[in-house]
Amino acid sequence: MRDPEALTRMAEATNRFVATVRSLTGQETRQPSLVPPWTRGHVVTHVARATDSLCRLLRSARTGVETPQYTSMEARAAEIEAGADRPVEALVADVLDTAARFDREIRALPPTAWQAKVRMRTGELRTPADLILTRIRELEVHHADLAAGYTFEDIPPDTARWIIDDIVAALRRRIDVPPMTIKATDTDLTHTLTPAPNAGPTVSGPQAALLAWLTGRAEDAPLQATPGDLPPPPFWI
Repeated sequence: MRDPEALTRMAEATNRFVATVRSLTGQETRQPSLVPPWTRGHVVTHVARATDSLCRLLRSARTGVETPQYTSMEARAAEIEAGADRPVEALVADVLDTAARFDREIRALPPTAWQAKVRMRTGELRTPADLILTRIRELEVHHADLAAGYTFEDIPPDTARWIIDDIVAALRRRIDVPPMTIKATDTDLTHTLTPAPNAGPTVSGPQAALLAWLTGRAEDAPLQATPGDLPPPPFWI
């Protein structure tokens, strides 16, 4: 069943994201984001189109009819490109409209649908409850990607912890992740990935920096590895 706390965190993340987008000028939406070659407009449009894709998965959970998250990666890219250069008002309206649609879809799910598993574009199976975490992750990580004043340090610590836990759970289901331990120096977060006789290095630092690193966003994150040098982060999505 749905978690009221998760829905509250999702709504709060949406409000923060929208407030930042509203604060931008048209010229600023055309400036680079932290995920080149995308501009800020590309990032905002991606968040809206990704929300559409999650709504499709929720309908799949409700109806039992398997529906792909995206018709193709080419179509996904074309939709993002087509919407990137819109006025700020249109970008904001798109984010608000898709957020409301996701909220309606998640609240309308019957009890049996919460047990359903739907397939993400990566092939991973997720439940509707997992899709709420996916939605929160999209909002928070891409909010930082806007490079418009909101950083990983601004993500509420409990929400950042949820996102890290979710990423780590996904990494543990893969066979290509090298053994390592991640340890926050400012919270009690500790995770060991793919335990092995040689458990690999321990990557430590502030929780926000660990989240940025795990999502490939922080080449200069204040982290250290013991023993050895900081390894590249595992490919996460």
